[in-house]
Amino acid sequence: MSRSPVLNGRQKAANLLVFLGPEKSSRIFKHLNESEIEQLTLEIANIRRVPQERAEDIYREFYEMALASQYIAQGGINYAKEILEKALGGDKAVEIISRISASLQVRPFDFARQTEPAHLLNFIQAENSQTIALVLAYLDSERAAIILSALPAEKQFEVAKKIALMDNTSPEAVKEVEKVLERKLSSVAPQEVTSAGGVKSVVEILNRVDRATEKTIMEALEVQDPELAEEIKKLMFVFEDIVAIDDRSIQRVLREIESQDLALALKGASDEVERKLYNNMSKRASEMLKEDIEFMGPVRLRDVEEAQQRVVNVIRKLEEAGEIVVARGGGDEIIV
Repeated sequence: MSRSPVLNGRQKAANLLVFLGPEKSSRIFKHLNESEIEQLTLEIANIRRVPQERAEDIYREFYEMALASQYIAQGGINYAKEILEKALGGDKAVEIISRISASLQVRPFDFARQTEPAHLLNFIQAENSQTIALVLAYLDSERAAIILSALPAEKQFEVAKKIALMDNTSPEAVKEVEKVLERKLSSVAPQEVTSAGGVKSVVEILNRVDRATEKTIMEALEVQDPELAEEIKKLMFVFEDIVAIDDRSIQRVLREIESQDLALALKGASDEVERKLYNNMSKRASEMLKEDIEFMGPVRLRDVEEAQQRVVNVIRKLEEAGEIVVARGGGDEIIV
């Protein structure tokens, strides 16, 4: 009987996803970041066939690792080792514990990532801006955006700026903040020295906050730190940037936007944005849109900003899917 090839962790994960099938694998992908998805996709593309024996071995290993992780979460390594020894024998228990030990360390504030944003906000909103920035930098961008949006306007700017300027944080500082929050949330989080924050981190958060929060932070940044604001803007896309999109992409975007959202968004648009959109519509469509805007009457600024954000979300989604190209950083980027 030929021996199965030695696979690394990524290859094993790819084989497991193939074995599980597209439906289950797609649900797993929802919990992975873009880099992980890209790496696994490349591995899966190189797999021609998953032999039954290999699939069973990988599935068994995955099950044992998941079981061990569950026991460790319940009572620590010694508890997990004791349970596994009773279930699988001493040698097998040691093998599993040794295999999983490299992945036991988690990023700081892991307990915070398991806490509902509203609940976490109650515990950190009274902290200083540096502490809040440190916590948000280690959260996923969607969760951090929810919390940032709920902070007072003056603190939103302070926190966003501190995240953008953050680089490597000393383990002592991370450990001290964790201790405070751990006591409040009655949780324990394993610690690891990692880097977080930076311009890219704050951009990912700002791309997910509401339009009003984004404007408040960016306007304050432009006054307090113009260079940092410009660096962030180069990586962001806001509603006014529609004028920089090529006509073909604009036409693709218009097919995806709800007519009601487009009409509402244009109520607060600049002349340049209006011209850009109308020039890429048929005469009949532009006339109908202008009529919709005229008959709409006065609307709340908040509703306009929310509609503009929905338009931006469509653009970002199409860009991520590779269906349109959005130039970043002014005129330095050439599209061919």
